[in-house]
Amino acid sequence: MLFYDRLQFAFTITFHYIFPQLTMGLSLIIVYFKWQFLRSKIEKYNHAAKFFMKIFAINFTMGVVTGIPMEFQFGTNWAKFSELTGSIIGQTLAMEGMFSFFLESSFLALFIFGEKLMGQKLHFLTGFLVFLGSWASGYFILATNAWMQHPVGYEILDNGKFVLENFSELFKNPWLIPAFLHNQVASLVTSSFVVASIGAFYILRKKNLEYGQLFLKTGVVFGVVSSILIVFPTGDWNAKNVAKYQPAAFAAMEGIFETETTGSEIVLVGQPNMVEKKLDNKIAVPNVLSFLTYQDWNKQILGMDKFKKEELPTNIPALYYAYHIMVGLGTVFIGIMSLAAFFLWRKKLYRLKPLLWTIMFLVPFPYIANITGWYVAELGRQPYLVYKLLKTTEGVSPTVSSGNTLFTLLGFVALYMLLGLLFLVLVGKTIHQGPKHKTH
Repeated sequence: MLFYDRLQFAFTITFHYIFPQLTMGLSLIIVYFKWQFLRSKIEKYNHAAKFFMKIFAINFTMGVVTGIPMEFQFGTNWAKFSELTGSIIGQTLAMEGMFSFFLESSFLALFIFGEKLMGQKLHFLTGFLVFLGSWASGYFILATNAWMQHPVGYEILDNGKFVLENFSELFKNPWLIPAFLHNQVASLVTSSFVVASIGAFYILRKKNLEYGQLFLKTGVVFGVVSSILIVFPTGDWNAKNVAKYQPAAFAAMEGIFETETTGSEIVLVGQPNMVEKKLDNKIAVPNVLSFLTYQDWNKQILGMDKFKKEELPTNIPALYYAYHIMVGLGTVFIGIMSLAAFFLWRKKLYRLKPLLWTIMFLVPFPYIANITGWYVAELGRQPYLVYKLLKTTEGVSPTVSSGNTLFTLLGFVALYMLLGLLFLVLVGKTIHQGPKHKTH
């Protein structure tokens, strides 16, 4: 039964996160376009802001539709978890709904329909409040997840329920800010690639060339900055947090089976061999991991051999591969966006068809990197729902059968396939119509 509960939640949350990872980053780029219009009075910036807000609105709607079933799953599949921890995680999730969701949805409607009524400065303000709402939503969700990763400010009652002892500790959690910044910058990477790829598409088709060049330039500039920030400082900060608070997960992520006394190597390539407890076909650089983690070439990092079996992540190969896919793709993003930025500076980017095709077809990969990044966080915490305090096996609903869970999972798969097709049709139609198309 636990397998199907986890599988259903993994499927629904993976599909759901396709949408907010674009809206959070795209909201900042929309604010940038609108600000550029206010500053320069050049109309193409205003058209660009309104064009991407249409794409934002489609993503936002899909995010709401796919997010609702996850909340119901807390009561159906994970009732015991909700019963024991609801007085803590319920507060941050309620704040996300009451504050950020209503802020985002209300001002989204005003931005789309209220430009003539409000004037340009107030129109800019509505766009900024949409951005603020989308980032606040990420903050409250990450506050919830941060408590599950590194629980703080709690008390456990005699009946096993968790209650808040100190409300402010939820937002002072040392896990929260690094995770939030890393997540938001990762969202900006996805958005940058989407904006740049639409620009590349227009240039390659010789359609909407003025907007194609604007979108490509903007996407590349935002993309090169965010691709670097995702590694340092946000990724570095996150990794150090994992090493400090979840050392067993850190060892599994990095593929450290045996503790090295004179500093740990960083593994570039290798496949976990769980039978012989080693990495096969390993390519590694000595001592680099110790330096990156502790700024000491010879600092010891504990390997998986120093932890009890029950302390180690449940699925070590999945965690290892998810982490290395995320890191590998992040390295590719830096390379591609830096190359594009160089040719943009040299005023040659718009004529380089191979690079334009590359940017256009790379657009699914930031989504993959974001999702594998979340897999790293969640797989690293297993076998716990609340790290070191509440096991996953203790959080499932005792009265929901595996047959019911499997049946509803198959229903979600069919429904989400239809939603995915609808999403692609709507976004494709919006891109085909272009920035100057007016809706009546």
